[in-house]
Amino acid sequence: MINIDETIKNLKHRGFDVSFFENRNEAVDYLSSQLKGETIGFGGSMTLEALGLYERLNENNKVFWHWKQDSGEARENAAAAAVYITSANAIAQTGEIINIDGSGNRVANTLYGKKKVYIIVGKNKLAEDYDKALWRARNIASPLNARRLNRNTPCVKGELRCYDCNSPERICNGLVVLWNKMGGTEKAEVVIIDEELGY
Repeated sequence: MINIDETIKNLKHRGFDVSFFENRNEAVDYLSSQLKGETIGFGGSMTLEALGLYERLNENNKVFWHWKQDSGEARENAAAAAVYITSANAIAQTGEIINIDGSGNRVANTLYGKKKVYIIVGKNKLAEDYDKALWRARNIASPLNARRLNRNTPCVKGELRCYDCNSPERICNGLVVLWNKMGGTEKAEVVIIDEELGY
């Protein structure tokens, strides 16, 4: 059983700001109030899609997302943006934030060059410890994303788990663990929503 209060405490100890919301509407209202007149990049995320966050933030900001605009140009503009918003594949109660990525744009933008980074997760992304968070990222989030993209990989054709395959269509090419807020990032905030969102 995940202890939300312990998770928040450990994330704060690692330098992250943390906010917690009972539902998605409260979270979207909060983010909309925090971000006005900004240039914002989005990482690929079913969580962000479920929140309708692109549409809401686009009302008062310049938002770039390769899911909604020309892919190449949007990725370049997202990389140059001062603010970056994405999700995580898993967050450990001990405070580590884990993401697996295929092309690297999503994880790269959480590491360097941003004034503010927001990582938004539903309660389903929380795990008891680092090992369980890594297991979740590899065996739940990544195979479900591969299935969404209809990739020719064993995790799409077989049972839901990582096969550590060598398929040319593999989407699990890089693993990034945030142990602490990255140096040079002015603000890194984890937004936890008490709903199941994304993979």
